[in-house]
Amino acid sequence: MGSKTVIMNPKVDMPKLEIVEPPKPTISLGIQSDTAFTEAAKRLCGRDLCSISDLSVQEMAALMELAHAVKNHPEDFRHALDAKQMVMFFEKQSLRTRLTFEAAINTLGGNAIFVDQTQSPLGERESLSDMAKNLERWMQVIVLRTYSHDTITEMAACSRVPVINALSDWEHPCQAIADFFTIEERFGSAQGLRFTYVGDGNNVCHSLVLTAAQLGAHCTVASPKNYAPKPDIIYKAMDICESTGGTITLMQDPIKAVTGADAIYTDVCTSMGFEHEATKRASVFKPYQVNEMLMSHAQPHAVFMHCLPAHRNAEVTDAVLDGPQSIVFDQAENRMHAQKAMLLMLLGGAKRIPQHRGRGGLGGPRKRV
Repeated sequence: MGSKTVIMNPKVDMPKLEIVEPPKPTISLGIQSDTAFTEAAKRLCGRDLCSISDLSVQEMAALMELAHAVKNHPEDFRHALDAKQMVMFFEKQSLRTRLTFEAAINTLGGNAIFVDQTQSPLGERESLSDMAKNLERWMQVIVLRTYSHDTITEMAACSRVPVINALSDWEHPCQAIADFFTIEERFGSAQGLRFTYVGDGNNVCHSLVLTAAQLGAHCTVASPKNYAPKPDIIYKAMDICESTGGTITLMQDPIKAVTGADAIYTDVCTSMGFEHEATKRASVFKPYQVNEMLMSHAQPHAVFMHCLPAHRNAEVTDAVLDGPQSIVFDQAENRMHAQKAMLLMLLGGAKRIPQHRGRGGLGGPRKRV
């Protein structure tokens, strides 16, 4: 198998093979004061969350800090969103996304209304603009799980209340925020962490790359030829890395990609909407299966991550998915806590807990080797 390592540099055309030193952060990656947290919360209140790139580095830091506070001190937020109404329109099936959003707002004092759109795409029966003008009069937040990312951005443009992307063909920001929240729990911080994604450069991969950049991680993506993440995403991530000190590396060799990694992540080879390519993709992605041999090249303390649902013994073996390095169910649990933080930020219920001015650390700092 051929190998190409690309450390993206915004000063040159992509792709470009080169070795560069990670840039030094030019801004602080944490929330340094109550004032900084409050300012970030004010900026996010009433905003949409269609893409990870909608967030600034400081807004991401505030969101992460709030997620940790919400998980560790749920009693302090039980009435933060009293009487707030959330509607969810899902064109795709869901287990984790639906239930964690419903549990999130219910335990914050609000209410969830679910509308099944799996048989009728949004905008088909009624224009998105007309829907938005109705919804904003009854609801305080709109959550969309769609095939087309344009559906989400159009609804956001037409609505005066926040719109959250709960998955589109371009990004899955809710998943990525929860995943890096889980990394912070395990390692204390994502800054400087070696995060490797193996597999299809899909919507989940896009959001993970952007989140890794915002948190100052060193992100490597190993994908087969023609299945790398989109250039637009890589360029955005590169721009973010200029200020956070993170790096983005693309390659085709999965073994080289995972060597020395702190966290290894994979997803299904065939995402929803690409079922017609399943047979072709199965053979293309076979060398990218995360198994015990591949995990052995990572750090001894490395964790395995997957957004679920997993195709067992396809992109990942049972031995890894159910093994001691797997934190996939921690990720699933943390969808609820991360989405609580999102709802609190967007709906004006965020506050900083005095005894919890920090992030992560439950698993202690990782060993440097």
